[in-house]
Amino acid sequence: MPAKIHGSLVGLAAIERSLIERLAHHVSDPRELASDALVQRLCGLSSRLRRQTGVLIDRNGHVTHVLVGDDHQLELPDLGRWGAGSGRLRGLRLVHIHLKGEPLSDDDFNDLARLGLDLVAAVGLAGDQPGEVFIGHMAAASDGQPHHTVQPNVALPPMHWRDLDTSFDCAALIRDLEGLLSRSKPATRMVNARERALLVHVGPETLAEAEDRLDEMEELALTARVEVVGRVIQRRRDIDPRTLLGEGKLQEISLRVMQNEASMLVFDRELTPSQSKSISQRADMKVLDRTQLILDIFAGRARSQDGKLQVELAQLRYSLPRLGDRDNSLSRLTGGIGGVGPGETKLEIDRRRCRDRVHRLEEELKRLAKGREGRRQVRTRSEVVLAALVGYTNVGKSSLLNALSKSDIFTENLAFATLDPTSRRVRLPGGTPAVLTDTVGFIRDLPKELLGAFEATLEEARLADVLLLVLDASHAQLEQQLRSVERILADHELGDKPRLVVLNKCDAIHDPATVREVATAQRAHFASALTREGLPELMEKLEEALLKARSQRGAARPSGDVAPWSPLD
Repeated sequence: MPAKIHGSLVGLAAIERSLIERLAHHVSDPRELASDALVQRLCGLSSRLRRQTGVLIDRNGHVTHVLVGDDHQLELPDLGRWGAGSGRLRGLRLVHIHLKGEPLSDDDFNDLARLGLDLVAAVGLAGDQPGEVFIGHMAAASDGQPHHTVQPNVALPPMHWRDLDTSFDCAALIRDLEGLLSRSKPATRMVNARERALLVHVGPETLAEAEDRLDEMEELALTARVEVVGRVIQRRRDIDPRTLLGEGKLQEISLRVMQNEASMLVFDRELTPSQSKSISQRADMKVLDRTQLILDIFAGRARSQDGKLQVELAQLRYSLPRLGDRDNSLSRLTGGIGGVGPGETKLEIDRRRCRDRVHRLEEELKRLAKGREGRRQVRTRSEVVLAALVGYTNVGKSSLLNALSKSDIFTENLAFATLDPTSRRVRLPGGTPAVLTDTVGFIRDLPKELLGAFEATLEEARLADVLLLVLDASHAQLEQQLRSVERILADHELGDKPRLVVLNKCDAIHDPATVREVATAQRAHFASALTREGLPELMEKLEEALLKARSQRGAARPSGDVAPWSPLD
């Protein structure tokens, strides 16, 4: 089957077209980089046309594509996805002519990594004859070598074309390279992983700040059952509006993808639709941003009807502006009498259906919100004092509620283990009946699409007499998490709400100085849901704060005939 010809042939004479078409039927020895006759013809064409020419050759020596570019570069065809996660190369090598005899360019190495080519070779032009040959291929980690220390590619020492036949075995080089790649496969750590991801950070933050953000992203990925196989950090003050990253960093990412058998890239910031598409095309793989990852977690964790509807609504709102990123060459439909022009495109139909679904979900959520409001009014009329546990995700709010109310709410050491507010009745040490409500954990830079999913949590916080602000005393980013929670509360006019700060997990403190500083500034109380340390004192302080808040609102102290809370119950 003749090779495909890629590139403009406009303005070429018939004889030149004929020479190009003859290249499409050429076959070389698989052990050769390319046959001497093929390279001689390429050099003759490039010399006559003053354009770069080249071929893609498979491992059987057959030419699959003939490439015609301009005087300084070739544009390679879209070869489709090559399965970077397989650990194998594509099975094609690029041989092309450089008019000025220059070595391999950044574009050459970028094509090598992006397309997963076996190797790339540039033959320098000496008159109309082949001169020096520059060969590059992907690098593979040797036995015991960490993947992050491997350079993106290997450039062999230049050789003259006439010496290449006796000193270079193309088939053996490719075979040895794939052997190294197969032996250097990273070990799988997650048995139930759905994907293998490379985390990417781009921004002006310091290296320490970038690592902290990626630590949080890794925790989110673990919750979504995504195995993190590597990290890439690029510090840039000026973000590339199209790809965030520079071309060199994209090339490095393509290599990391192959080395670590990653199936997706996850960025720790929200991407615009055009950025997501551009990065996906250049890296030749699936791309997710931080918002998509959190939405995926929410979709898998929501249990109540309210929670499921909120997640679906957030997903639709996120997807709606990205529908325009699809192929808009679809046929037009639903025309006819009353239609404007030939009718709606498939894209317009998708947008309209999406908006209709958003409207229906919003109406259904309003109905559910009225039901929640009715239940809250019943609780308010019963003069039961209310406390809402708020805080960063995975600080132990559900575990603390279990310890205080002696209940068995689902808990797990993962981000967003609880997505639906859960309430439990307790009697405080002085006999005061109270309701404690567990809420969805916050997270820094909360995506705007997810604000609706937190509405039920914010409603509980607004109605509560006291906020029980829970912090993870063992977390390295304790202060950063506190600032994020305070910012979210202030943004929703909850910053002045009476609150009691609790430093949970006090049995596992790693940085006592920071914890003492926070405890002093916030007048925090130490507790441990695991060991139950500090719980009696916490309940006494909570009762005192609740009654003070209720008295300020003019409510009488409720009385009850149920035994007060005891840590020994």
